[in-house]
Amino acid sequence: MTRPLLRLAALGAATLALAGCGSLDRLANVGAQPDLSAIQDPTAQPGYKPVRMPMPTPQPVSYAANSLWRTGSRGFFKDQRAQQVGDIVTVNVKVTDKANLDNETKRSRSNGENFGATNLFGAETKLTKVLPGASASALVDASSTSNSDGSGSITRKEELTTNVAAVVTQILPNGNLVVEGKQEIRVNFEVRELIVAGIIRPEDIQADNTVDSSKIAEARIAYGGRGQITDVQQPRYGQQVMDIILPF
Repeated sequence: MTRPLLRLAALGAATLALAGCGSLDRLANVGAQPDLSAIQDPTAQPGYKPVRMPMPTPQPVSYAANSLWRTGSRGFFKDQRAQQVGDIVTVNVKVTDKANLDNETKRSRSNGENFGATNLFGAETKLTKVLPGASASALVDASSTSNSDGSGSITRKEELTTNVAAVVTQILPNGNLVVEGKQEIRVNFEVRELIVAGIIRPEDIQADNTVDSSKIAEARIAYGGRGQITDVQQPRYGQQVMDIILPF
């Protein structure tokens, strides 16, 4: 067996083994509701990396003499908005995307070339001897035609409105807050997941400790689900494997 076939066989065996483990887990949960994920520390998850962004030079905190006001403070009284690691801020997720694109391109080209030598120092009379049936008045006749017509249309409309509480996981040197929140809702045999992460400015947090998702920098918003409905909407793992490895 050649090396490519051995690699393909090994890939197929590994895929079937992994799929078999997943199938056993699914068979064990037949008739049961999907379990919710345990509450976990986002910073302790595998692959978590603190966010690094360009930062200005830190400004030292100073107090004015005979004054209760601290330089850089956002309010004279205690601020109930999120400002420290572990604080909670509510993110108002409102995503309304609408796109309608319609493009059409047409191209047409036609070329023709004719060449003949009716009189060529008397040599035209010998042309029929060299090329029987040839005519000196039409030695070369070439033509070409090219047509291209392309059109494309994209119509997209997405809308998502919900709220999710996020936890401050990091404070950047310039005071911006890194937040991450996850929400799971189980309805019958389907779990809906909402994940929000990104960077917010303390100034964008409203008095009721909420912030709009449109003001989140490097926003990562994911909305999906898992369960019986999601399962039947996905192609079988064998079909997914064949879609990857088949070249046609």
